Amino acid sequence: MTSGLPCPICEGPDRRGGLERSLRVLAVDDEAPALEDLTYLLRSDPRIAHVEAVTDATKALRVLHRAMDAGQPLDAVFLDIRMPGLDGLDLARVLSRFAQPPPVVFVTAHQQPAVEAFELKALDYLLKPVRAERLAESVHRIVHEVWDSKTAAEPVTPAPAQPANSTPPEMGDEVIPVELGGVTRFIRLADIRYVEAHGDYARLHTATGSGLVRAALNGLEERWRSAGFVRIHRSHLVSLGHIDELRLEDGHLSVTIGGAVLPVSRRHARHLRQLLVRRARPAPVSGSAGVLQPRNGLGS
Repeated sequence: MTSGLPCPICEGPDRRGGLERSLRVLAVDDEAPALEDLTYLLRSDPRIAHVEAVTDATKALRVLHRAMDAGQPLDAVFLDIRMPGLDGLDLARVLSRFAQPPPVVFVTAHQQPAVEAFELKALDYLLKPVRAERLAESVHRIVHEVWDSKTAAEPVTPAPAQPANSTPPEMGDEVIPVELGGVTRFIRLADIRYVEAHGDYARLHTATGSGLVRAALNGLEERWRSAGFVRIHRSHLVSLGHIDELRLEDGHLSVTIGGAVLPVSRRHARHLRQLLVRRARPAPVSGSAGVLQPRNGLGS
């Protein structure tokens, strides 16, 4: 193998604040060949300065505690799931109780644990064999996590307002595992049109279908707010960029998304209209119905 693998997304934000070649990460896998491959790929990334490699969760905890005691906590953990003794999911649960949990990226040959992995707030989920380009995306996310944690307490100049339908590229690339007929499949956050509450689950709707994820609507609302999702009803969360129409008829407000008509509750109506008015133009009013259509012309 040759060194110096290309890093397709190392430019731009990943060079902010001198973060290039500054990350310190831990790789955990009980299979030596897989651990060697992962370690090689990580060390080839120009944003990573140091890689620790261990073969089980117990050793991983020792390394993490030693790093914290030395005042140099590791920036992320790349973690296999199926390991003897304490497995990857167990270790992630332990890490979640840290005062400052390191971001966790699961690296596994199995899709089945994906839903549980994301319930543990994993930053990413990589399937073996790991491609350098896909690993680079995970490192990109880690860079943003580290940057955000370092700048959270610092006063910043407010950024210019973004259009209501804009989605940060790194958020739009997020992949979510969903249950479809007993099979776990992966969909991109940018492809989700709206989310519907289903008890302890949420149904994610895309242009090609829908699937369930075990998550509360309140949690998804908070997590995906910066990606352009907004609550319109106790049962619905919508992507602003996918709204075709905002319709007022007989005193009742609703939105149209890909043919689906969703009600907007009174408590959410004003906020939604404020977000949409920046990119909308008023359409002719006929009778008692008023329609607000997006600038992109996707309305019917």
